[in-house]
Amino acid sequence: MFTRQPLDVVVVGAGVVGAACAYYAVRSGLAVAMVDRGPVVAGTTGAGEGNLLVSDKPPGPELDLALLSTSLWYELSQVLPTAIEFERKGGLVVAADESSLATLTATAAGQAEAGVRTSVVAPHELPGLEPHLAPGLAGGVLYPQDAQVQPALATAHLVRAARDAGASVHLGEAVTAVLTGPTGAVRGVRTGRGDLLAPAVINATGVGGGELAALAGVELPVLPRRGFVLVTEPLPPLIRHKVYAAEYVADVSSASAALQTSPVVEGTPSGPVLIGASRERVGFDHTLSVPVISRLAAAAAALFPVLGHARVLRAYHGFRPYLPDHLPAIGPDRRVPGLFHACGHEGAGIGLAPATAALVIAAIRGEEPAIDPEPFRPDRFDRTPGSRQ
Repeated sequence: MFTRQPLDVVVVGAGVVGAACAYYAVRSGLAVAMVDRGPVVAGTTGAGEGNLLVSDKPPGPELDLALLSTSLWYELSQVLPTAIEFERKGGLVVAADESSLATLTATAAGQAEAGVRTSVVAPHELPGLEPHLAPGLAGGVLYPQDAQVQPALATAHLVRAARDAGASVHLGEAVTAVLTGPTGAVRGVRTGRGDLLAPAVINATGVGGGELAALAGVELPVLPRRGFVLVTEPLPPLIRHKVYAAEYVADVSSASAALQTSPVVEGTPSGPVLIGASRERVGFDHTLSVPVISRLAAAAAALFPVLGHARVLRAYHGFRPYLPDHLPAIGPDRRVPGLFHACGHEGAGIGLAPATAALVIAAIRGEEPAIDPEPFRPDRFDRTPGSRQ
């Protein structure tokens, strides 16, 4: 076993959040190593749709984070290759009835006050935005800031850019220990191939966030929340925006462990249509659920009848890293000096990755953050005597 140094930061996790942390860290002048027990995008990122959304977040800390991330993703799209498939396609949220529409427009009004661009869409205007939508919908709200990337490609290019700027990348190396010194402060990590020494370690391990935290001797209650996505055969351009039902917003913020599905439909540059979304807390159960897939397909066909004739080529699932209050853990862990967290984003990790990285790197460098990081404080769940709640 040998020791690799000197380093300023070790990023654990090669998903999109870890890649963004490594990218922004090395761009800020820090000496960086990224380590992951598997390849790039082996976890939740590789099972994502690539959504960069403000539309599904009510006013509050997560929306502030999303607005910052939206601007940062646009900046990244100017420097990363076009292969990341960045599209500012906009989101269209539709309501089936007047009650749902009233809730949707009230949410949109609050979002607009927070800086989100919104436009209420009357029923007769829907066909002009999405010609293949089902008739009879009560209306909707258009969100021009919603965008999309190809998540695996975006992550891979962030990793490549970080490596080209000087970061070292260590794939296939599981972290077996978080190393600490006599004072309890972090001094690096141990892998099967040696130690990576640094005064800062970033936990960007997604659904493994609790496991990595435990190696440092602290608790972070990250749980997996399973979701399925259907992929159709390549189709002619049919769907112009990311389109979803208003009920999706409630599902995202729900604390229920039971199965929830609401139609989310979007096209891709290569032709296939992506269909979601489901949420359920079933641990790390990898079973292919035919009932869930059937519900998703039926809901998508009800929203876009033209899809009733399309073939579904495959279905895949991922595990969203879920925290009890639906906010990610971002920033320094005050229980272990030098330990920083960047996980627990549930289904929003791809969209929130750049802003998450910006907050973490600002904290490491002792710089003023772009937004208030306090709501994302990682030790907010600590139940030990004297802890802040």
